[in-house]
Amino acid sequence: MQPFKRLLGCALALVLSLGSLPASAAPEEAPASSSNPVLRLLQSSGLAGSVESAASSSQNLFNQVQEQASSLVLTAMDFIGVRYRWGGTTVENGFDCSGFTRHIFENSIGLILPRRAAEQANLPGLLRIQENDLKPGDLVFFNTLRQTFSHVGIYLGDGKFVHAPRTGLAVKVEDMRDAYWSSRFNGARRVPTPDTAVRPGTQVQAQ
Repeated sequence: MQPFKRLLGCALALVLSLGSLPASAAPEEAPASSSNPVLRLLQSSGLAGSVESAASSSQNLFNQVQEQASSLVLTAMDFIGVRYRWGGTTVENGFDCSGFTRHIFENSIGLILPRRAAEQANLPGLLRIQENDLKPGDLVFFNTLRQTFSHVGIYLGDGKFVHAPRTGLAVKVEDMRDAYWSSRFNGARRVPTPDTAVRPGTQVQAQ
């Protein structure tokens, strides 16, 4: 089943990335640097000396962000069906919700998150994201135990997220717009873009 899951993950990531790309002019109609704020910023910051190099720098950063999100999504999708186990942190023993997200982030982008969901939500350096600004790879948090940030999953796009639900179930994809989840949504967090992100393998602690 693993190859099938990887294929499914690739297909999903492709659909999500295409759906989230902003509309843009064809290459031959691209605006000059004087009317493109991204290119102007790169040039004024000394990060790019020409329109061509500025465009290249901007595209490279976009590609890094997209690759990071795709890596998270693909890794997460590969563990669909792994059983839930309270306190679990491995494929062999099963995952609980925060054990699952910790495993995915460590094994996809090298970032070691704290162990508990609330600690992950309060981790210094992660960006606070509004629900209408969610992107694939964001951490999404819910109040499922009458306690803020008591559950966590990974956003996939189109209102869907993947998580380790509860005892008796397995890692699965669900819709955040369902009444149960929408009424319990607490917020979301995003790892900063690669130019400011914590280095891979770094152990980070909540305050």
